[in-house]
Amino acid sequence: MDDYIGHFEETSKSLGNIGLAAHNRGYKNNYFENLKKLKQGDKIIYNYKDFSKVYIVEKHEIIKDTDWTMLENTEENTITLITCVENEPEYRRCIQGIEETTN
Repeated sequence: MDDYIGHFEETSKSLGNIGLAAHNRGYKNNYFENLKKLKQGDKIIYNYKDFSKVYIVEKHEIIKDTDWTMLENTEENTITLITCVENEPEYRRCIQGIEETTN
């Protein structure tokens, strides 16, 4: 995670629940520096290889560092972003969005 956004290997990279993690401060690359500013209804744009998807933030929670339930597979296309909580080493900030659908 020093140079890139990390991918949780047990999650998908394209369908279902995509789980990603990155630093938010104190490192050369702090890709999730502004993650705490996201709120319900905000958009997350995910680019991977030759495709792009847009997700709408539905959850913004603080979870225990041992709670991995947000990374479980989902029927809906979901993205889960996880980073540290400042000065709270046993907690993680978790943002989850659902893929935007076009009608």
